[in-house]
Amino acid sequence: MILPWTLECSACVPSRRRAADGLPGVCESCGAPYLVRYAAAPGPEVKTLLRERRWTMWRYREWLPLADGERPVTLGEGGTPLLAAPRLGPRYGFENLWIKEEGTNPTGSFKARGLAVAVTRAVLGGARRFVVPTAGNAGVALAAYAARAGAQARVYAPATTPPLILSQIKAFGGDLVLLNGHIGDCGKAARAFAAETGAVDVSTLREPYRIEGKKTLGLELAEQLGWTLPDAIVYPTGGGTGLIGMWKAFQELRANAWVHDALPRMYSVQAAGCAPVIQAFEAGADWCTPWPDPATVAAGLRVPGPLGDRLMLRALRESRGGAVAVSDEALTRAANELQTVEGLDAAPEGGAALAGAVELRRRGLIQPGERGVVFNTGAGWLYRA
Repeated sequence: MILPWTLECSACVPSRRRAADGLPGVCESCGAPYLVRYAAAPGPEVKTLLRERRWTMWRYREWLPLADGERPVTLGEGGTPLLAAPRLGPRYGFENLWIKEEGTNPTGSFKARGLAVAVTRAVLGGARRFVVPTAGNAGVALAAYAARAGAQARVYAPATTPPLILSQIKAFGGDLVLLNGHIGDCGKAARAFAAETGAVDVSTLREPYRIEGKKTLGLELAEQLGWTLPDAIVYPTGGGTGLIGMWKAFQELRANAWVHDALPRMYSVQAAGCAPVIQAFEAGADWCTPWPDPATVAAGLRVPGPLGDRLMLRALRESRGGAVAVSDEALTRAANELQTVEGLDAAPEGGAALAGAVELRRRGLIQPGERGVVFNTGAGWLYRA
């Protein structure tokens, strides 16, 4: 089957392209991530088809890497609520603050979106075994989607990962291996396992399709806002696929006349104990220096050397956004506020996003009347003993 998209290296100049056949990893020339480029994008008339479709992320199949007649591996991911913050917004000087609640996904986090697409494409390409390094939620999602596809999943996780997340990985049948160290150490083990066994490595940005799943965050947000876009998006950033995917989505929507607004300013939030993106952004660098001894209670933000650093920094600068670090104390307090004031069961990463939005407002980078969207990327219950 000739697939109606190609893969473009995100770093090579001139851009290096290859066919999307087989089980692609990173660029063979430079090791940078590939991005999916479609031969044709759907025109705005396709919006009318959405009226008859289920409220999952696969309602946007024309924007996703599915050929005619292909069926995805799905658990009903996407279709998550966009909720107003009627008490916390005014408390912190926002007149129009919204929260995108990703904890309602099938495996409890936004990772379901990316892993659903990655597993779908790999299974269609013949894969029967997967491997991933994880700070937690990606491992849960891979174990669940591999089980759904009748495939095997090996998961490498730091021994410090929240216990309930580890039990979820095992509950879905994942072959869990704990390591002393951080996700970078787990990534080395995952790559060695993939080389030894032929398992498909679905690490962040080491295959091109997790970004396409995360792209649905932006597609869904635009539809929920009546095909308009917010002024600012505040996103907790570890590996960065959500940030990169949304920026790709907004550019594609604008290029194909599905939206006409100015594109949102993208803001990255990291924990002060692991903030390589913030450090690089503030230094004017094009890539991140690996963060020594990463430490934060927000497991998903404990990513010392993200492969997608150049793509994240590009999105922040192209969007005229920025980056901010918050303390563990601030993000924990903000997660508690989301729970007790607004009734959202926020993960620590969601708390980081709210704390980051508060800091951005304090600095005057988000104005009171602007429409801002904060992302809670996972469910808080996964982090409790």
